[in-house]
Amino acid sequence: MIRLHRTGDDGWFILACVKEHDHEFSATDAEKREWTSHGRIEQTVRDMVKHLRENNVILSKLHCIMGSMYGSMENKPFTRRSLRTICAQIAREQRDDDIRKTLELFRTMREQDPGFQFSVQLDEKDQVKTLIWANGKSRSDYSCFGDVTFDTAYTTNLYKMPFGLFVGVNNHFQSTIFGGVFMRDEKSESFKWVFKEFLTLMGGVHPQTILTDKRRAMEIAIMEIMPETTHLWCKWHVFKDARIELGPIYRENSAFGDEFHKVITDMLIMSEFNSAWKQFLKKYNLKGHHYMVRSYDKRKKWAKCYNKGKFCAGMTSTQRSESANIMQRFLSILVCQKYQKHTLCKGGHAMLET
Repeated sequence: MIRLHRTGDDGWFILACVKEHDHEFSATDAEKREWTSHGRIEQTVRDMVKHLRENNVILSKLHCIMGSMYGSMENKPFTRRSLRTICAQIAREQRDDDIRKTLELFRTMREQDPGFQFSVQLDEKDQVKTLIWANGKSRSDYSCFGDVTFDTAYTTNLYKMPFGLFVGVNNHFQSTIFGGVFMRDEKSESFKWVFKEFLTLMGGVHPQTILTDKRRAMEIAIMEIMPETTHLWCKWHVFKDARIELGPIYRENSAFGDEFHKVITDMLIMSEFNSAWKQFLKKYNLKGHHYMVRSYDKRKKWAKCYNKGKFCAGMTSTQRSESANIMQRFLSILVCQKYQKHTLCKGGHAMLET
């Protein structure tokens, strides 16, 4: 140990010197980074971590990037725990400023687009809980093509907030975005607020049909807020859940999936559907199976014969919504690189700018 003191003429002198070391030296870099003195991360590295996190780089990838910077994972002068801690600090530092920037961006967009509208829900601490918006073109498109899919599967953002899109189809069968929403949670009360505000933004006009996944919280909200709207389940989720619940049967019978798909989509008469369903259960010994019983009880939400008179513009899946979510991620990277702006979530920021 060496202790240095300053002199009156801004020089230095050695006040104390201890030549003996009080513990064994670290044999490797991996041991070195466990010492308290190596728990701190340099400002230049912090800035890089901040930039990568702002562009939605997850912690595991960030850990690998840091390892490549120092030659190998073992050579990093800090631990994974230190990296996780600094990411949490960055998130806390940016949260309030990101909200401010997002709302400022909304106000600017409303000045440029008189049809742009947004609504904010605050919690008991006056913090933003839910945020929904729609621009003038989206509201105009909704008046012409008012059937929607809604999905909140996209959560790859800095705060893990579900990001949902209301998506429809125009007369050329192209996807049309009606609005976007950030949510802190996916409870039924939150969905009730979202659907209520969406109708307000769209002039109070209820969609004829709405497609969602099989989430119960969403179903409860739709029944209360949009009782006149036909609520259908995304068929992709129906088939996906069937593969999960009936996995062994799917694997052991190559024709099972095709027959299941035929019963759901090709039976246009209720009596025909019910007859085919019973034969299907008997053939594969599924009578009384919990998944098949639950599915049949909710058949009006997914069986084609029960909804053949309901107009849904050819939409049977929320994948238009999910595909649009993925596209927002790529657009966000381009926008952030060009404008170097950071808002609540870069996925949402991209959609706002475009």
